Amino acid sequence: MPPLISDEDLYYLGEGTHLRPFEVLGAHPMTLGEGAQAVTGVRFAVWAPNASRVSVVGDFNAWDGRQHVMHCRGSSGVWEIFIPHAAPGHHYKYEIHTRDGQLLPLKSDPYARAAQVRPDNASVVAEALPLARRLPEARSAANHRHAPIAVYEVHVGSWRRGPEGRFATWDELADTLPAYAASLGFTHVELLPITEHPFDGSWGYQTLGLYAPTARFGPPEGFARFVQACHAHGLGVLVDWVPAHFPTDAHGLAQFDGTALYEYADPREGFHRDWNTLIYNFGRHEVRNFLVGSALYWLERQGVDGLRVDAVASMLYRDYSRDDGQWLPNAHGGRENLEAISLLRRVNEVVGAQCPGSFTVAEESTAFPGVSAPTYAGGLGFHFKWNMGWMNDTLRYMQEDPLHRRWHHDKMTFGLVYAFSENFMLALSHDEVVHGKRSLLGRMPGDAWQRFANLRAYYGFMWGHPGKKLLFMGQEFGQPTEWNHDDALPWHLLHDPAHQGVQHLVRDLNHLMRREPALHQWDSESAGFEWIDAQDRESSVFSWVRRAEAGPPVIVVSNMTPVPRHGFRLGVPHGLEVTAWREVLNTDAAHYGGSNLGNGGQPLIVQPVPWHGRAQSIELLLPPLATLFLMPA
Repeated sequence: MPPLISDEDLYYLGEGTHLRPFEVLGAHPMTLGEGAQAVTGVRFAVWAPNASRVSVVGDFNAWDGRQHVMHCRGSSGVWEIFIPHAAPGHHYKYEIHTRDGQLLPLKSDPYARAAQVRPDNASVVAEALPLARRLPEARSAANHRHAPIAVYEVHVGSWRRGPEGRFATWDELADTLPAYAASLGFTHVELLPITEHPFDGSWGYQTLGLYAPTARFGPPEGFARFVQACHAHGLGVLVDWVPAHFPTDAHGLAQFDGTALYEYADPREGFHRDWNTLIYNFGRHEVRNFLVGSALYWLERQGVDGLRVDAVASMLYRDYSRDDGQWLPNAHGGRENLEAISLLRRVNEVVGAQCPGSFTVAEESTAFPGVSAPTYAGGLGFHFKWNMGWMNDTLRYMQEDPLHRRWHHDKMTFGLVYAFSENFMLALSHDEVVHGKRSLLGRMPGDAWQRFANLRAYYGFMWGHPGKKLLFMGQEFGQPTEWNHDDALPWHLLHDPAHQGVQHLVRDLNHLMRREPALHQWDSESAGFEWIDAQDRESSVFSWVRRAEAGPPVIVVSNMTPVPRHGFRLGVPHGLEVTAWREVLNTDAAHYGGSNLGNGGQPLIVQPVPWHGRAQSIELLLPPLATLFLMPA
């Protein structure tokens, strides 16, 4: 057969500017010729520039590397072959001989769109998915930083299980998960990595198939149907995407052609000791193509709304989790990984240009500047950044006995010092409910009633605080134990009114946040927030105002002690022509499992009594361990 890959494609692959390398490399079913001369088969192509011979082995040739030896396309390092009668569903790998003739372990296809279920690891020939249509205007608007965003984070393998404990399929999940998340008012579902990975216990974060939805839950087209089901319920879909590292399994990318091809060669920059994984060579053109193409693939072909990029901090710094002498400085002698920074900017620019309306989120735990600033302004170009500092500070505060919280008051207020320096997402993620940290409910102090009340008050504080919201599955109904990836969530707990009450609260918080612009429109702008009183450490009470460009303001008051406060006076904004305020949500309501103290539907009359530096104030009943939301009556 003559060469099927064009010289132009090879040029752009080598230059690192091919936007869709997945259309060139990998396994592509096709028909050559027409009529009686037509031949149906599969074109295989792989990048292995330092190999002396590459063959395709699989079901179609009895795994015999002598039968289908590939042709090298010169200095590009790309090997290709068309194999007649190979077809979708066939298993295959690459048999690679190194530069000196040594035979490597059989390698899976880096660009495979499907793979076998672990522990088997052959690639599977799959039909190309059609281009997903551009996000409609409504979905694009739902991803905007001025939109209400509440994300339900899910580990697909343990949300629910099928009969006899097996994994649920994508189609089974499509029948249940989108409807459930939508009923609770969430706007998006975020999936822990569903790219193909060899080890269940990695939760998908040690992935080897950046183009293949894991076969644990069915074929790739099943995942596409799941995404469509989410969209039908008004939910956006985020997938965790892991360009920071990859595992060392022999069938994967490690020493792919007998050399450090995808990874940095020097372990001082190419090996993650924390995770025993390898680090991509972010400066190599073909590797950048591989990663940028993967990001685009999930958005264009699988139709997801956005990517949450894992472990960004580990990419940004060459000395990440390394002692002196165990890392290599950059070309200027600094600690920043300039190649990784360039890659992340490239990913975000390509996503913005090719998939308008989509968005990216960075899991980044340092003070690196401009993570969510545009690249043209010197930033990394992400749309949002997880606020890890807020999460750590506030959870430490909530774990304190209420008697001692006055000494830790600043942990709840410090986040507002930097709240508008990035487009933040407040994330209570899977990382906070594993490895001995306990569940969110399990961290709360006191007896059973107080633990639930603390959790409800904390959720109220979070939903009233500036920033988009993310909650890991199970925490929406107060799971008392840590998350276990080997078991389904304890859904039976919803028969308990206390757990059901937490679920009702999360639903109502989401709907209130979505309904009121003041609770979402200016999440990332200082004009949308004003403290009423941030200094009441003796009572452990926090109060503030949320505003929007249009619509009424919302007052949020959190009482983090088990002491009800009768006749509590609160300064309120003046100049609004508001004569009374009313309670629109109370986390202590009986419907949520609380003591039902509060102000009910009675108007809280504005009085000309100066308080909290304001000319007017109201008097209210502040329930114990509770957060109130007030709006003009």
